Amino acid sequence: MTQSISMKQVVENAGMKVSEVLIGKSKQRKIPQFYYDRINVPVTLIESPNMTTDKNKKAIKALPSLLGILLRIPKFFHGLLTIRRKIKEHKPDVIINFYEPLAGIYYLLFRPNIPMICIGHHYMFNHPDFKMPEGSFFARMGLKLYTGLISVGAKKKLALSFYPFEDCKERSIYVIPPLLRNEVLHQPTTHGDYLLVYLLNAGYMDDIIKWHHKNPQVKLHCFVDKKDVINCVEYDSTLSFHQINDKKFLEMMANSKGLVSTSGFESVCEAMYLSKPVFMVPVEGHYEQFCNSRDAARAGAGIYDSSFQIDRFLTYISDFYTDNRPFKEWTKQSHLLTLKHIHSVIHENDNVRQLRPYPIFTKKVAYNS
Repeated sequence: MTQSISMKQVVENAGMKVSEVLIGKSKQRKIPQFYYDRINVPVTLIESPNMTTDKNKKAIKALPSLLGILLRIPKFFHGLLTIRRKIKEHKPDVIINFYEPLAGIYYLLFRPNIPMICIGHHYMFNHPDFKMPEGSFFARMGLKLYTGLISVGAKKKLALSFYPFEDCKERSIYVIPPLLRNEVLHQPTTHGDYLLVYLLNAGYMDDIIKWHHKNPQVKLHCFVDKKDVINCVEYDSTLSFHQINDKKFLEMMANSKGLVSTSGFESVCEAMYLSKPVFMVPVEGHYEQFCNSRDAARAGAGIYDSSFQIDRFLTYISDFYTDNRPFKEWTKQSHLLTLKHIHSVIHENDNVRQLRPYPIFTKKVAYNS
């Protein structure tokens, strides 16, 4: 969702308009209020495939996820019809898909003539030069196939990456830097006395509390998507739980000692830009996060583990130093490159060769050969 906020900033600064946002909904998660406030366009929720967690709301369970998707297929058709209705209503020049599976299925079934751009870190996994980490063969192949399904019909797949790669035009994969919000790019930083924690699944709160009982002297601020966590809940004097809020999270990250995360791509990139070390603990059974953690460690973001052994992280950050200037220079190209690809898809036959520095386009020039 924060990536779509970033994208809206990019395209609106270039004089384009976002007509509406469609979001796949889940019983497990509620769209946070900050998103509606920040996106500031109509938002429609649709039934969409989601992963199923275990009874402790921690690990991702592959078979129950598949069965749950199969049982909800009739509801997904309503989502497809909603997409079709919204396309007819707005008649957009381009559709931007942030890894929504129904968009790929819609293009597979209805084959609209409106160009679609897919964007996400996941498309790096289908890049021929990207080295996938060791793991389950079936998880690796499943992720690649699922990513391929989501991008059916896409004119371009913009693969967000921690570091540069050559484009793979044969597979329509174009590598771009992380798409960070303007607020991240201009956020001042300090070195505070606490660790910031972000948990994808609320079940991991118990792990944090268990570690905290053994280490009460370490101050922790934990953001979690849980309905009964409203604003801020103080567990005790050194542990607080916060409801998801993008502005508050960013400010607290900028003033923290480091980030403890379940390996989401966006939060790790934000920490890297702000020169904050990251301790990554992928959600069990979530192979994409497993890949993220290995790739981010390769890029110098921090370290990873299979459990919240935060002691390791405290040792690691005691002499942590990183030169994040190459990452920042790479990231600063994101807006211009994103606009260039969007513009090239909308005006596919214009053969546009060059753009002025963001956000103004040059006059289009046609080249004849």
